Amino acid sequence: VLYALGVYINVDADNRLRQLRNSGRGYQIPRGGMFEYVSNAHFFGEIVEWTGYALVSDSIAGWAFCIWTIGNLIPRGVSSHNWYLNKFKEEYPADRKAVIPFLW
Repeated sequence: VLYALGVYINVDADNRLRQLRNSGRGYQIPRGGMFEYVSNAHFFGEIVEWTGYALVSDSIAGWAFCIWTIGNLIPRGVSSHNWYLNKFKEEYPADRKAVIPFLW
């Protein structure tokens, strides 16, 4: 279930980003879905996805991939969040976190 939820969040976020890119209106603030809570909903979805996979597989490889994914996406997410804050300033939702809803 956790894996499926992560896939759903990831695909939904990717679709929302694709729609923004295809609009041709330049950089925009992503809205809707998990973007209401985090700047990088696609990264959050991947983290949930691979955590679910690691729990189900209960293997060294599964956990290694999960930890590697988290270690890779968190710094990228923080950097991206800071870019959004600098680019959009007061327009950007003040309560939106970088990658983990309500935490970080």
